[in-house]
Amino acid sequence: MKTKQCISIGCLAAFWVAGATIIAAMPHPRTDVYDGWRLGTQAWSFNRFTFFEAVDKTRDLGLNWIQAYPGQRIAPDIDAQMGFDLPDAIREQIKSKLAEANVSIVAFGVVGVPRDEPQARRLFEFAKAMGIEVIVSEPAEDQFDLIDKLCQEYEIKLVVHNHPKPSYYWNPDTVLKVIEGRSKWVGACTDVGHWVRSGLDPIDCLKKLKGRINDVHIKEIDTNLGHDVVWGTAQGRVKGILEELHRQGYRGTFAIEYEHSWDNNVPLIRQCIAYYNKVAATLNPTGWKELFAPDLSNADFEPGSWEFKDGVLELKGGGDLWTKAKYSDFVLDFDFKVGPRSNSGIFLRAANHEWLPWVEVQIGDTYGQDISRHICGALFDVQAPTVNAVKPAGQWNRMTIWAQGPKIKVALNNQVIVDVNLNDWTEAGKNPDGSRNKFDIAYKDLPRSGFLGFQDHRDGSHVWYRNLKIKEL
Repeated sequence: MKTKQCISIGCLAAFWVAGATIIAAMPHPRTDVYDGWRLGTQAWSFNRFTFFEAVDKTRDLGLNWIQAYPGQRIAPDIDAQMGFDLPDAIREQIKSKLAEANVSIVAFGVVGVPRDEPQARRLFEFAKAMGIEVIVSEPAEDQFDLIDKLCQEYEIKLVVHNHPKPSYYWNPDTVLKVIEGRSKWVGACTDVGHWVRSGLDPIDCLKKLKGRINDVHIKEIDTNLGHDVVWGTAQGRVKGILEELHRQGYRGTFAIEYEHSWDNNVPLIRQCIAYYNKVAATLNPTGWKELFAPDLSNADFEPGSWEFKDGVLELKGGGDLWTKAKYSDFVLDFDFKVGPRSNSGIFLRAANHEWLPWVEVQIGDTYGQDISRHICGALFDVQAPTVNAVKPAGQWNRMTIWAQGPKIKVALNNQVIVDVNLNDWTEAGKNPDGSRNKFDIAYKDLPRSGFLGFQDHRDGSHVWYRNLKIKEL
């Protein structure tokens, strides 16, 4: 039985967390589709769950950013609530959870700023210590002299948030009045859904705040139903909102705040993300895209052997799955989990739909096994990983594969485990260290372009993939 930690935390805060030190330690890439925008979740969307569960849901959705809110329980076995008075030990547990999930916090709010300067400094010192870039708040007008001073001193932004009418800042004119004449560190957090609830046009409101927007809370409100719906449906405001922010040159974070279907809104949020990606990728693309279409129409496989449902690609049994497109230089990023004793792999740059002699990154249930050229993360029979980083069967792992010219690199669960140059494989059947392999070609002579394949040994293995994203280099 786990011992619960009981701590009473009195705090008004909700926050985005993303320590720069955490980001720097992660070898996995950020896969946002718009160059300069970061799409994440507001943990309020998951207020029926703990913060750690909200982090897991965020990663399930393939996102790297989360915004927390005040009062959310930290975890089932940590009886403390989210807030800036959290003790160091709990903060470190939060950082560890975020690092493991590859999710970061970048802002903190909506939080009340204490009027007393020493107390206000505690808020800013907490933000600095956690790597928080933005504090979201709704301060009184007479607090802004102190706030601007602290923002400049700590180099942390504070943004004024708008709750719906009759809150003080429901109208962007009021927000503009209090930030006018302030430094660049003081700006606006625009909640576009709350503007709709207040009877305002969100695009008109965004135009008024051009140049002062440093954070966006995004939602699609159906004014006929009176609640959140999937983006791009109902009155369809999100597309225009994104286009306006692009026109303004906005750079920053979007927090998804889905305030409906509380017990199971992940499938609905997943649809929102798909719509956002479709629109945002046409505006200023990074090059990241989904590897497979939802209906697998861009893949070759035997009917019934694989299923793509609710964002998860599952091996059902009956044959391999191959991309129809060929790839040369690329980064492939994804999550996977395996069943007990399951064995699979991902083939790189295959000239045909056969297993040999192409580079295969091993995927399998090898937790706790000795390092070899056949455990998870290895290049099958040619290169062992530096560590056995796979998690036990049934747990999600994250893997990134880089292929550029002759160089192949693999990261698994925040560790780079393979980094090789295929030009070092100069003899057929022989590895650079003198050990033998089963291939009748020197790996330096393998093609530098080909299909990607997902292996089925037809032995009852169970494998699941999600968040399969690729960027061609």
